[in-house]
Amino acid sequence: MTPVVLFVVLLSLTAVTPGAADEADDGDSSTDVSEVIARANAGITTGLVHDDIVPNMKRNADPCTARGCKWRKYGRYVRVPIVISNSYSSAERNIIIKGLLTFHKSTCVRFYWRRWWHRSYLYIFSGTGCWSYLGRQGGGQRVSLRRNGCLYQSTVQHEVLHALGFHHEQVRSDRDRYVNILSQNIQSGKESNFRKVGTNNLGTPYDFNSVMHYSKYAFSKNGQPTIVAKSNPNLNFGQASAMSANDIARVNRLYGCRV
Repeated sequence: MTPVVLFVVLLSLTAVTPGAADEADDGDSSTDVSEVIARANAGITTGLVHDDIVPNMKRNADPCTARGCKWRKYGRYVRVPIVISNSYSSAERNIIIKGLLTFHKSTCVRFYWRRWWHRSYLYIFSGTGCWSYLGRQGGGQRVSLRRNGCLYQSTVQHEVLHALGFHHEQVRSDRDRYVNILSQNIQSGKESNFRKVGTNNLGTPYDFNSVMHYSKYAFSKNGQPTIVAKSNPNLNFGQASAMSANDIARVNRLYGCRV
């Protein structure tokens, strides 16, 4: 039996209460994903890098996708088993499910309910904030989407993109060509959130509209910008409510999707 046959298709996830997810997701279009994550993670003082990534102390994950942390592809599709904690209400589960299904519409990533034989899977639960590991770690891999604070389509996509192997946009390897980091305005102890990473940018341009880009005032200690676009210092960014065309293109290029 081929690996494809072994998976249980996630189509059953769409059997949700009509209107419930839409009601719970009110206002998502104006939600600044970086501010959502910063608020939700404000009480977390240790254990995260770049504010919402859990480091894997067993290996260097920068960029880990070149060294084995991509999710496996079977035929045309990248298949990611999932478990969603039963601590969520039906409406809350629907928000998560809708966020996952956006990947089905534009990429070759497919999410499936985890079965007993799936050794690597995502366990989505209501933890201390909004955070994820970077790329596939093996075993039951946690993605925290706190019930009160993290349940927006943009935040679901953001943390799942981390789990697929993607960093924040403002730390990508070529960011110094596009933005200035104003360290004098950064909160004490938050400087590491702006540390540049040796990313694989997959031939895609720097994207101020990426759902992975933080706002120009992220971690500001004085209300002044911490990130400024070189091309236009007045440019606002980091307010994406959904994946951009570049976010989608990167997933498809990294995983060799044909969509």
